Amino acid sequence: MSERHPIKAVLIAGPTASGKSALALELALSAGGTVINADSMQVYRDLRIITARPTQDEEARVPHRLYGHVDAAVNFSAGAWVMDAAKVLEETRAEGRLPIFIGGTGLYFKALTAGLSVVPPIPAEVREDVRARLERNGVEALHAELARRDPRAAERLNLRDRTRIARALEVVEATGRSLLDWHHEGQPPLLPKDSFRAVFLAPERNDLYARIDARFDAMMGSGALIEVERLAARNLDPLLPAMKAHGVPALIRHLRGELSLEEAATIGRADTRHYAKRQFTWFRHQLPEFEWVKLEEARGWLAAVAEAARNPG
Repeated sequence: MSERHPIKAVLIAGPTASGKSALALELALSAGGTVINADSMQVYRDLRIITARPTQDEEARVPHRLYGHVDAAVNFSAGAWVMDAAKVLEETRAEGRLPIFIGGTGLYFKALTAGLSVVPPIPAEVREDVRARLERNGVEALHAELARRDPRAAERLNLRDRTRIARALEVVEATGRSLLDWHHEGQPPLLPKDSFRAVFLAPERNDLYARIDARFDAMMGSGALIEVERLAARNLDPLLPAMKAHGVPALIRHLRGELSLEEAATIGRADTRHYAKRQFTWFRHQLPEFEWVKLEEARGWLAAVAEAARNPG
């Protein structure tokens, strides 16, 4: 490990259920760190169990930030997370603690290390109007409208991708410009090159899938269904990110009597495994600066990072 550049932050990424939280806690305890959430679903206060957020006991051992600080009714974005992360990063450094970003949301890590495009806030009335048209006319009609107004964006989107089609149309309606144009005008990264160390935990696939299934079953045994029932009772827009957390849509269908509990759990486990597969692909192609480490090598990697953080230069 090169020590030419002091380590000002550590990034721990990996697929869901790969053991990131335990390693982040271990590093925080040994290096005087603060654990900062970089998972787009663990930001929601309504979803502690179904997103496997750190336990209250774990949160009491070292400072944890950006967990459960957003209401499920909020359409929380990567841009909003970056603003929160910038504030927490400044506070953590002012406290003399090592920032440890942990999660599985690739876009959050890319925003940290490469910057993020800046799209102005979309007025609520524009968003609500687009969503109403989506529900009334269907995704095909919305995509056809987008193709007329922003053909470049429409060409890049899957015809069935409701969320991204609605988002692209919202942007062009609110700003008069294509989402693609905004993507070219970004903000600088919060963590410049050589200021951090980044690891991607890469368990063997079969082992990981077994861990995912076991964790989903454990969440079900810990009250996940009750948590989802409370969320469903709020009658929120099904397009909101919190309503699409892995396991949530299928469990809501069970609560409506459309699926048995085992059918819903089977779907939840399968959706989570598919997401883990996409995480491997995304990080491999989008974030080459992350070091890929097998689980059995991870503690050695973190021990070296902790030593370098304690003794810079």
